[in-house]
Amino acid sequence: MVRGEQSVRAQGDSGQVDYVPDPARWRILLVLLAAIFMSLISVSIVNVALPAIQGGVGATDSQLQWVLSGYALTFGVVLVAAGRAGDVMGRGGIFLVGVLTFTLSSIAASFAPTAEWLIVARFAQGVGSGLLNPQGVGMIQQYFRGAERGRAFGYFGSTVGVSVAIGPVLGGLLIDLGGPDLGWRLTFLVNVPVGILTIVLALLWFPKPLIQRTAQAGSVLGTLRSLDPIGSLLLGVAVLAILWPFMEARSSAVTWLLLPFGVLLVYGWVRWERRYALRGGSPMVDLHIFRTRSFSNGALIVTLYFLGMTSIWVLVALYMQEGAGRSALEAGMVGLPSAVLSALAANWAGRRVLRLGRRLVIGGLYLALIGLGLSAAVVLLNEAVGLSVWWLLLTLSFIGIAQGTVISPNQTLTLAEVPLQYAGSSGAIMQTGQRMGTSIGIAVITAAVFTSLQTTSWSTAAVLGFGLIALVILSALAVAYKDLHDRRRRPTPQA
Repeated sequence: MVRGEQSVRAQGDSGQVDYVPDPARWRILLVLLAAIFMSLISVSIVNVALPAIQGGVGATDSQLQWVLSGYALTFGVVLVAAGRAGDVMGRGGIFLVGVLTFTLSSIAASFAPTAEWLIVARFAQGVGSGLLNPQGVGMIQQYFRGAERGRAFGYFGSTVGVSVAIGPVLGGLLIDLGGPDLGWRLTFLVNVPVGILTIVLALLWFPKPLIQRTAQAGSVLGTLRSLDPIGSLLLGVAVLAILWPFMEARSSAVTWLLLPFGVLLVYGWVRWERRYALRGGSPMVDLHIFRTRSFSNGALIVTLYFLGMTSIWVLVALYMQEGAGRSALEAGMVGLPSAVLSALAANWAGRRVLRLGRRLVIGGLYLALIGLGLSAAVVLLNEAVGLSVWWLLLTLSFIGIAQGTVISPNQTLTLAEVPLQYAGSSGAIMQTGQRMGTSIGIAVITAAVFTSLQTTSWSTAAVLGFGLIALVILSALAVAYKDLHDRRRRPTPQA
């Protein structure tokens, strides 16, 4: 059994009274966060690089859409299966495979001679990210308990917030330094030293059983059955079918038929998981966790949050460059204060989540709405009276604080009652919701903005985008209030 699991019973965390902290846990966390930062920054760093990429490899609008969304597609497709593989085979080994895949595909992307090459490399990057990310969440569940888990997820939230906001800044800087052709290649090549360092530190610092268990599990006859390959295939194809119409810049009516087909596959997956469990198998996801209101509510909150808020950075990057005539570096710089405040807020919230609970998330969602409203006002006043767009530095800071007080506390509260043996796959369900929310949100909101540009100005179109995001955040706020009500009726065990 893996060191750090020796004193852990395979039950919900509320029953784990004999937990003994592993002395290596903080070093393990450092390695996890470095890899997660590397993978998530690749989601946002491309935003400001799209014009340079289009000129560099001669990509069409449709190909450019796949460069942006193909990564999120494969990321979302493999997440849950990868999380279950880590639960069964050992998280450390799967984590290393993911980091290696991501690093090699980053090299391939940086040297891409054509748009097709770049799209394939981005698909591979998404696979690597999908392999490593659920292991990070599962290992935080495994190695941390109580208040320490809140702090660990606080650092996790800081990493998510900073990666989303700092990506455009770093991308703009690299494009400014490297020029239109070399610059966008550097946005991929920058991952390589981080990936190599992560692999070296993991081999040095991870407890050896954490890595060796993967190879040992691979020789066991029952491993394939434990991985639930049919369930993995059904869910993967379902996610693919649901996301595909949103990935295509010009989806046809036939393509949209994939959406109800994907919903039917989800239904088929649920039926299969129930049948598989009744036959004595080990399903990839314990469907009983959806009866736990803290998990189902929290998973829905994070899906809605990412459905809305991730789009704001794409929208701001487009508005700053296309609407306000600013450079890629300036478009990235506007989110810098938000990134810093997101990191500080996540660390602050992580230390208080057990005491303040769902109220932290609710407060963060209100801050997001304030930030959206003030940002819309700046954009309108810029067009009407010439107000400087740099006021967005202030208004987007509310978005940064919101990210810090929503993402990490919600992660802690949602996974508090999840059994350890399903920590990876359950965390992956949340991340799948994030990826689906991100992909669908970006596709729908940017489509609405570009459609409105045919008859309105960039300022009006941007405000429309902010308004759509606000509607989604209001939906997340309603679910958060529901969860607060549920918790008051039935107290939740401590994380």
